[in-house]
Amino acid sequence: MFVSVLILDAGGTQALPIAESLYKAGFDIHGFFSHKLSYGYGSRFIKHKHIVQVRKAKEYVVELTSYIQQNDIKVIMPMSDRTAEWISLYQNSLKEYVSFVTPSYDSFIKGYDKNKLMHICRNCNAPHPRTIDLQDGIKTAIVGMSFPALIKPNITTGGRGMTLVKDIAELHQKLPIIEQQYGLCHLQEFIQPGGKQIKVQLFVNESSELLYSSVLHKQRYYPENGGSSSCNETIINEDVVAICSEVLKKIEWKGFADFDLIEDPKDGVLKIMEINPRVPACVKSAIKSGVDYGKIYVDYALGKELKLSSSKAGYKLRHIGFEVLWFLKSKKRFKTHPSWFRFFVKNLFFQDFAWNDPLPFFYGTIENIKQMLNPKFRKQKGGINL
Repeated sequence: MFVSVLILDAGGTQALPIAESLYKAGFDIHGFFSHKLSYGYGSRFIKHKHIVQVRKAKEYVVELTSYIQQNDIKVIMPMSDRTAEWISLYQNSLKEYVSFVTPSYDSFIKGYDKNKLMHICRNCNAPHPRTIDLQDGIKTAIVGMSFPALIKPNITTGGRGMTLVKDIAELHQKLPIIEQQYGLCHLQEFIQPGGKQIKVQLFVNESSELLYSSVLHKQRYYPENGGSSSCNETIINEDVVAICSEVLKKIEWKGFADFDLIEDPKDGVLKIMEINPRVPACVKSAIKSGVDYGKIYVDYALGKELKLSSSKAGYKLRHIGFEVLWFLKSKKRFKTHPSWFRFFVKNLFFQDFAWNDPLPFFYGTIENIKQMLNPKFRKQKGGINL
């Protein structure tokens, strides 16, 4: 008998390699979607597709619980920040019906709230940008912060709401507008462009002990002033894995975490920027390199014995849609490394396309075109407001 796994918010590209690996491992895959026109909805590996348009946590959990009971779901796995947070928040009521892997809600917020995370990094001497809490007002920002600096919402996804200010006057002007839309904010030193951008994926056990890790170098991203990876490659960097692992121990995290780090050109130090509490959209390169996070998550949730595996360097991933947009916008299109024109090289995969599952590319591309025609969406995805 097949074990049923439900992928939540399964519309993004991160759901595609997760669903494929779990399907090939013999699981029966279900997916929750907000609408049909999405990458995940086109996947042949997700056999049962259910539209959920509920936007509030409590109502979502009610519908989720009903679906779990009616379809004998054994494991749920979130693909978005919101569902990862809701599972953590309502874990006590959900664990009666289904298995999953999440930290306590207190630990979750310590990692997910960017301001709280910076406090933890400071306390354990993990490299991070200088950060000032704005909860007590702007006066504290005058001391100890040089400009330009970034206003950053404490809780947000991507670059939404992040705004560069050149002085105190501009901070006074822009902060109320951003807080009205995104809630409490903090002020952070602006790391000048030019350094590497790194993603570190970790899976830790109940005691926050490291079980699996992988590191990705974001070689291109769209938009260029702070966006999603369009081209990345797996690398080996044990030092940065150790730093991020120590942060998770301080938070008392459990399960999967994805760190974003940026290299500061001033000192060459990789600095922690945020934790994403779910697998990133570019997780496919890590999976292809040898660390199958979907299978790891489900096996751990079910209490199965885990197999040892480690990530290998040199596995490349490109997002065709974002790469086209990058090429059209970037002045570096003919002098970038790796070359934009190299589409047929060893260990190269595509985030939004696979020959054995081609329909997601068409579903997702049509969705992206529709979204890009929406001015509000373009503004949200425009990266940092410079």
